[in-house]
Amino acid sequence: MTPEVFKYGLTIAYALLVLWLSWLGMRRTKDIRGFAIGNKDMSPYVIGFTLAASIASTATFVINPGFVYADGLSAFLHYGVSASLGILAAFVCLTRGFLKLGEKSKALTIPEWIYHRYQNRQLRFFFALINLLSITFVVLILVGCSLLMTGLFPMEQKQALLVILLFVFAYVLMGGTYAHAYTNTLQGGMMILIALFLFVDGFGYFDGGIFSSLNAVSENYASVFNPDSRLYYDFASVFASGFIVTFALMLQPHILTKVLYLRSDKDVGKFIATTVIVGFCFSFMLAIGFYARFAGLEIDSQDAVVREYLLFQFSDTVTDQYILVFIFLTLLAAGMSTLDGILVSLSAMVINDIVTPIFGELKNSLMWSRILLVMVGLVSLYLAWNPPPLIGLFAQKGVYGLAAASAAPILFGVLYSGEVNARWVFVAALIGLILHLALNLFGGVVNPAVSAMVGIIVSTSLLGAVIVIQNKLTAKRL
Repeated sequence: MTPEVFKYGLTIAYALLVLWLSWLGMRRTKDIRGFAIGNKDMSPYVIGFTLAASIASTATFVINPGFVYADGLSAFLHYGVSASLGILAAFVCLTRGFLKLGEKSKALTIPEWIYHRYQNRQLRFFFALINLLSITFVVLILVGCSLLMTGLFPMEQKQALLVILLFVFAYVLMGGTYAHAYTNTLQGGMMILIALFLFVDGFGYFDGGIFSSLNAVSENYASVFNPDSRLYYDFASVFASGFIVTFALMLQPHILTKVLYLRSDKDVGKFIATTVIVGFCFSFMLAIGFYARFAGLEIDSQDAVVREYLLFQFSDTVTDQYILVFIFLTLLAAGMSTLDGILVSLSAMVINDIVTPIFGELKNSLMWSRILLVMVGLVSLYLAWNPPPLIGLFAQKGVYGLAAASAAPILFGVLYSGEVNARWVFVAALIGLILHLALNLFGGVVNPAVSAMVGIIVSTSLLGAVIVIQNKLTAKRL
């Protein structure tokens, strides 16, 4: 079998397997609740795998190694260490409390969860609107996957965009959450194999030791804080922002709502352990940024670092070509594993938290959820058609804005059991979002993680102060 025949054969086999899993999911999806969070019958290990694959996606496997290529050790520590600790801290702190309230209220989405926690419809509507910012991450995934497709098949990037969009929407439209969970388990297994393989395969580039290899590029490239970098130059931009923003990012709808898939509190430990272990394996992909730099590759587009490295590394022998096909297909799967989760969350949220509160209960909400899924796809395609130069920063502006707005309301909603004035919750969320956007777009803060961190700290401090004052006033009255 020639590499060309193998390429098309494996791609078709993968597509058919995904569609079959989606068909199985469709058989188990009877209503909007099943489409959004399933029927509480999935294993915590499957859910953990699903979540880890959703968190990693194209950002970890395709885009973020480009930041490591450009900025060195400081970028690796930002994405690989501080972000990983933020993920672990978020799930240890929030999972049990969020699941408990979610079970009590039967919430399908984050905005609905917020409504049941704070008993305010306007707050629910506001969070539904700002959650649409996650569409920027959909654009990142589409662009990243299209870059990979052009390395695998002889097609233009815009053609690749159309193919990816049509394929992912086809299987998500069928099965919703079950399609997302089943396919993510398959894709997550492929992603672990490739992440470990590529890490070990390129380790020889650390000839003479890791730090000596980094220093051979430049002293600043090997620095924990890189003074040459616009993004990762001090403790706040490397460690603090990475931890705080990633902690807050776990509050995104397509991530935190995975907790609602769990059957009971007994499954939480298995779920968290699976997520953390699998996610740690995925982070090895960041090393490709180092390998591409050590290989002497001059890559103009930072977003294309992974593609160019793979084409360089696996181009000598026929065996290399077989390996390259499997790697590219796995990286495409990494993107789809997050894309499908975002799409399910967005479509369910729009119906549940925007359309239904305004127009009332729809006769066939499952059908309308699928129609809105198509609309989300068209908007995403429009934004991805002519993407900005650094798609990673573009996506971070939107998604980190969502994190800055969501952090205080959800954090205090889970960890504080008392009543909180919904107006102050709204003010805190709005301040977090506005501060992030103002600093990043107009205040000269280039790194979106830093601007979002400032927004998160100010908004959580404000809401925390309001709760303290509220409790003191209540105590005086008593």
